[in-house]
This record gives sequence, structure tokens and C-alpha cells, in this order.
Amino acid sequence: MTESGGGVAEAGGAGSAPATRAETCVIACAEAWRDAGEVLASPMGLIPSIGARLARLTFAPDLLLTDGEALLVTADGTVEGWLPYRQHLALVTGGRRHVMMGASQIDRYGNQNISCIGDWERPKRQLLGVRGAPVNTLNNPTSYWVPRHSRRVFVEKVDLVCGVGHDHAAGARYHRIPRVVSDLGVFDFATPDRSMRLASLHPGVTVEQVEEATSFDLAVPDDVPSTRPPTAEELRLIREVIDPDNTRAREVGA
Repeated sequence: MTESGGGVAEAGGAGSAPATRAETCVIACAEAWRDAGEVLASPMGLIPSIGARLARLTFAPDLLLTDGEALLVTADGTVEGWLPYRQHLALVTGGRRHVMMGASQIDRYGNQNISCIGDWERPKRQLLGVRGAPVNTLNNPTSYWVPRHSRRVFVEKVDLVCGVGHDHAAGARYHRIPRVVSDLGVFDFATPDRSMRLASLHPGVTVEQVEEATSFDLAVPDDVPSTRPPTAEELRLIREVIDPDNTRAREVGA
């Protein structure tokens, strides 16, 4: 999967600094909503939220954004509508929402864990709990954002299945995992057995770095493309309109 986009310019046009790793991650997250149409974006995390707003301002103008509670908002937070709970449930269960969640653990088939580390009956660490992950993953597209790619997160087998992966999703009508984005690259499941594949590398990252930071064998194409850079206009929007305080650097500093 090549990270392509119409009108891509060399990142960091005249007079501007080159794109940072954080800004590359914003682009990779934004691309999750390309061609999504009028669906509800539910980004969980700072960089996914910046990415969703960027997508709305550029190549996904029909994307629906919320304040996280009961209002539909524009990319700058201006209220443009009301989202009653019954309608929110209809979007959640009918495939018309695309969530980007975090993952404390994720495995080769896209199973996600945000509940506990270790055995369920006696965990080494208690985390958020299962929360809405099963409903999200079975009823609408769900992507993932991992700001620190490591063997502790990309594991052979999750300790508890919260978000449902491809090996547990038989018969689920709306189950789809479009992408996993980390600070090292972009991953998908475009393989015969629906296991994780390295789809693109962020600039400056090598295949060897990704493999070293992953606890299972990834599918790796012979020629791995680079994650597409931001256009000059996208960089302007990120830096001057969406995130002028550079809060994105707190999540990915490079």
C-alpha cells in the first residue's frame, strides 16, 4: 500500500522546516479517513485527532467530527449540529463510524488489548478495561495508533482480546482494520492470512528497526515505500491552524 495522495509537494516548501516525524504520523493517521465519505471520525489520541481535522480540511470534507460527547463540530470546533445518543448508536453499530484507537498490545492479526497485562485473574498491571473495543471492532472500521513502537506493544499474542482481530472476526459484517500507524511506519493486513504487513516506512526508519521492535514476524514486501510526506499546504494547516502550539511533539518528539 503506497501512501499516495493527489498533489503531493515536497514537504516543507520554501521558507519552512522539513516535516518532523510527528507530522509524518499526522499524515499517516489522516490517510485512514481518505475516501471515507460521510462517516463519523472517532480519533482517540492527540496525533489521530490532528489527523482527522486535517483530513476534514483537505481531502475528506464530508467527514463528521464530534466534541466527544453530543455535538457535531467543524475542524476548528465550531458547533454545526447535534448528535443525539440514539443516532450515535446507529452510527456505531451500522458501520458508519471509523475509530482510531490506541493499543497497549496488538498482535499479528490485529487483536488489541487495553485491559490488563498478564493473566486476567491475576494481572501484572491493570489498564483501562475492555471498554467499547469489542463493539467498535465488530461494528465499524477500527484503526490503531501506537506512539511508541516496541516489542511490548507489538506482541505475538495479546494477553486479553479487547479489540477483535481478523482471526476472531468470522461473520462480523462491518469488521475492518484499515491500518495501524506507529512512530516507525504504517501497517495493514493485506496478506492471504490477514496477518500484519509493513505497508510503509516513515522517513529515516529502516525495515530492520521495525523488525527489531516487533515480537512477531511481519510480512515485508520486497520494496517498502515511504510514508507520503505532507504537502506544503498540509504543513501550513498543521503548524498554523490546527496545532500552532506544536503539542504533537509531546507524543512523537522526533
